[in-house]
Amino acid sequence: MPHQVFADIKVRGHQGAGGHTMSTSPFTISMPSLLSGQGIDVATTVQQLVTAASAPETEWQNEQQSIASAEGVVNQINSDLSTLLTSVNELQDSGGSLQSVSATSGNSNIVTATATNGAALATHVITVNNLASTASYYSAESGLSDSSTVGSGSFDITTSAGTATIQLNNQTLSQLAQSINNTTVNGASLGVTASVVTDSAGEHLVIVAKSSGAAGAFTVDDSNDPSLSMTQGGQGLDASINIDGIPFSSATDTVSGAITGVTLQLQSAAPGQQVQIQTQADTQAAAQAVNDFVSAYNTVIQELNQQFTVTQNSGGSNTTNPLESDPTARLVQQQLMNYVAQSFGTDSTYNTLGSLGISMNDDGTLTVDSTQLNTALSNDYSGVLNFFQGTSGFATGLSTQLTQLTDPTQGAFYLDLQGMQSTYNSLQDQINDFQTYIASQQQMWLTQYTNLNVTLLQWPFQQQEMDALFGQSIGSSSKNS
Repeated sequence: MPHQVFADIKVRGHQGAGGHTMSTSPFTISMPSLLSGQGIDVATTVQQLVTAASAPETEWQNEQQSIASAEGVVNQINSDLSTLLTSVNELQDSGGSLQSVSATSGNSNIVTATATNGAALATHVITVNNLASTASYYSAESGLSDSSTVGSGSFDITTSAGTATIQLNNQTLSQLAQSINNTTVNGASLGVTASVVTDSAGEHLVIVAKSSGAAGAFTVDDSNDPSLSMTQGGQGLDASINIDGIPFSSATDTVSGAITGVTLQLQSAAPGQQVQIQTQADTQAAAQAVNDFVSAYNTVIQELNQQFTVTQNSGGSNTTNPLESDPTARLVQQQLMNYVAQSFGTDSTYNTLGSLGISMNDDGTLTVDSTQLNTALSNDYSGVLNFFQGTSGFATGLSTQLTQLTDPTQGAFYLDLQGMQSTYNSLQDQINDFQTYIASQQQMWLTQYTNLNVTLLQWPFQQQEMDALFGQSIGSSSKNS
């Protein structure tokens, strides 16, 4: 009967990096198979040990994944807070949508108007005496074709830049037009554009001022040119209007600067006919700015609410969200919800969001009653403006809070991200150290089990030698007896 030299081999715990105990059980090898002479699969055995010992690393990597998820959520909330800040600043800005002004005309066939944000709300009376005109000259019908040339001679063009003499030199009209366009006076452009226009009678040289009004007026003296007869087509005149009885002139039919923040577009002359231009608050633009704020606010609140929502799985376990236990997210949620519930401004009628038709729902989001909001804007626009933009107004204070919250160096979520990144990096250091340790352990196990395998492969031969030796000893003892 063979002798049993080895007991069952069982690999127990190993002390890991940082004093962490790595349990590598259950790794049990049956003795009959070990002593069969076939040895063991060293590579597989060592890999099983490495896998069992690496359990802590998997836990740390899972923690890193959780941190990365939380960072993604924080970055998204931070981005949406910046969008919210933009919408609040639009309400706060004295030149923003809340200060949008529209302009209407009593007769858009004569004059129309546009107004910039913040323009004074008023009514003006406009009279358009004449529109601005552009100076021009053209040559008489000559029966010329594109290949025909004009004779010799010259003519003078006088503009505000000076006088230029144009030589003909038997050119075609197209060549002559190009020569005029290339002409400068005292190093400056002549201020006119020449071209060729063709009708049923032939080609005409046309010269037009580059700018309208009196400043672009010019003259052509063709007394030295018998081959071309130039006729004035239009005078360079400024537009003439009266604003509230005061005369104004403009080089173009677009009049800006006469009324602060208002631009007039002259459409036709109507001497003696008065047209009312009225500037008034653009309540539609203001309502849109308020709705944009509510939408941006709700996006942030809903994202924060989601972080504190626990979902029960079919198996009875609960699924939480990345920021479920994050104190910063909870604090921001409460600050925003508390802020929008306060009173602001000094107006006794409109001093809360609720008084404007903006109510808070059970989950902290806001809902706009458009009818009530539009009524407030129409009945007391200055009161609504004071609520948002006053010294202690709603938008003024919220803008300050959001600016601090989204600060790229000291904002609450920025500091939150710093803490998360620090923890992530610390875990990575642990993983790196642990992997170094596991690599050394793997090499040690590989050496140990390789040596063991050599012994196991030799065991049948050693057993035979021992059996033979013991057998001979027993035989000798019997003979001596």
